[in-house]
Amino acid sequence: MILHGRESPAPAGEPSLGSGAACRQAFPRRSFDPAARMRLNGHPLSLTAFPAETVTNRQFAGPLGAPFGAYFLPASLATLAPGPPGALREFVEDDNRGAVLPEPVATLDGLEFYLSVKGVGSSVAPYSWRSLDRAYAAELAHDPAVRARILRTGSDRSDRIITGELWLRGSPYGGQGWEHAATALAVSERADLTSLGGFRIAPVVQIAFLPPALEADLRSIYWYRQYRGRIVQELRLVPSNVRIYFHARNTVGNNVGHVFDLFGVDSNARALVFEANFVRSTVAMLTLFARTMAPGPTPDGFRGLDFHDVWLDKDAVLAPNGSVYFVDLEGIEEVPVTRDGVREKIEDQVYRSLYELTFAYEQIEAERQRRFGATGSRTDHFEAVLRGALESDPFVRLRGEGARIEFEIRNNCQEESLYTRFQAVDR
Repeated sequence: MILHGRESPAPAGEPSLGSGAACRQAFPRRSFDPAARMRLNGHPLSLTAFPAETVTNRQFAGPLGAPFGAYFLPASLATLAPGPPGALREFVEDDNRGAVLPEPVATLDGLEFYLSVKGVGSSVAPYSWRSLDRAYAAELAHDPAVRARILRTGSDRSDRIITGELWLRGSPYGGQGWEHAATALAVSERADLTSLGGFRIAPVVQIAFLPPALEADLRSIYWYRQYRGRIVQELRLVPSNVRIYFHARNTVGNNVGHVFDLFGVDSNARALVFEANFVRSTVAMLTLFARTMAPGPTPDGFRGLDFHDVWLDKDAVLAPNGSVYFVDLEGIEEVPVTRDGVREKIEDQVYRSLYELTFAYEQIEAERQRRFGATGSRTDHFEAVLRGALESDPFVRLRGEGARIEFEIRNNCQEESLYTRFQAVDR
């Protein structure tokens, strides 16, 4: 692992995901070819850094330096911040309430990673199509002093507002809450930097707390219900700001040609590698519970990671080599399952994101064919991509011949009686 300007040693090996001898299974580290340094596209967004109280991912111990150790505010909220401002930094938009530095700050897995800050404010109101700018925030503010400070400078099209409105149970609208951020940090610390048994994540490096005085001011800006918890920002590392379908201006779903151009997919060979990396990493997302399965709280039970209110199509980003990294980790939590419920949980998790996998694969394959030519039947090519992608995956194998090909989904506890078969492709 290399943080640009600072180098730290990579972990000696991936930790066991289970507990006890029965659940120890090594997973080989996979190195990817380095990508050429790339500047991210997006609508520009200027944010000012302010010194912050932080909690740091223990895998990134040691002095990190700028741009870490800070929280970031848009100009529309900078007048509310206590204390002197730090550097003004030029970001680009990343999702509804995020921003990402367009130049890389770290190298992980042989790939360049960029700093993404979650919780810098939203530009769209939650309950209407109205822009959420300084003027609207002033209307909402219940504290006259806050109203006056927000209006100290005029509004512009780049306004973003962190509000005190309770949103999605654990966060304020436009910001991020401690409860959600702590969950994301716990998942990040559990991983081998970016891998949970082959399931790739965009790790949270730090949580930055907003000062209590600023929290109080922001909490006065709300519609109906106030968020009562700590307001924070997540500082995380992402391989790009390209999502599968939602929450980005350019996605695999709405502009796959741009994605090929941005990532330099300029030959059939590169397109096939891109496709295989995409399938390998998304199949890992479909089988997260099996990859993290461990003995459960009861003698006949198990536990493993599952998804809550997060989805492949909007909560994951695409790396330049085609690998997909899950970025919104707040919705990943460990769940208990009885022995009788293991197969049902594994099947439910596959079904949960199978459509998004197939949809995005279809866009990528159609673009590959458009640029470089077709390669036989749809199902034969998909089967070939699956076989190549899963060749070294210890958790998923293709089984069957003839008309029906199935996934054989193994598990981290090596419980053969709980291996699960799932229909992969019919010829």
